[in-house]
Amino acid sequence: MIAALALSASLATGPVAWVAVGDGIPEPLGGHRGDAARGAALVADRGKTLCLLCHQAAVAGPHAPAALQGNLSTDLRGAGTRWTAAQLRLRVADSRHLNPASPMPTMHARRTDAQDDATARVGAPWRGQPVLSAQELEDIVAWLETQR
Repeated sequence: MIAALALSASLATGPVAWVAVGDGIPEPLGGHRGDAARGAALVADRGKTLCLLCHQAAVAGPHAPAALQGNLSTDLRGAGTRWTAAQLRLRVADSRHLNPASPMPTMHARRTDAQDDATARVGAPWRGQPVLSAQELEDIVAWLETQR
């Protein structure tokens, strides 16, 4: 039920336009300020983000034990020392902008990319809509910045 409400909230917001500069998105999406505690909860929530399907992370929760975390992609521990907020924002929003072969799904496509559903690697309910709202994305970026 909670996941369904979260999905509805995310779908209701629609994509927010963003501009990449180099290897990052310098401005917070929609002007939102991220909350690291909410970001940690989102990363740990397998029903919403599925981050832990591929990544390891230092998060707590009933669905986040280390034995159930993925090892297919970057370990999120230390992400705040490896990348700036702008770089993290682009990697979470659309890692394919940096690497077209990235297996990571697009979490918040630019509005101009929203019609590119065939390559967005997201399920039909999310086509044309962001998987993460601008606020959710900023919350995850805020949490990733704390991972030092």
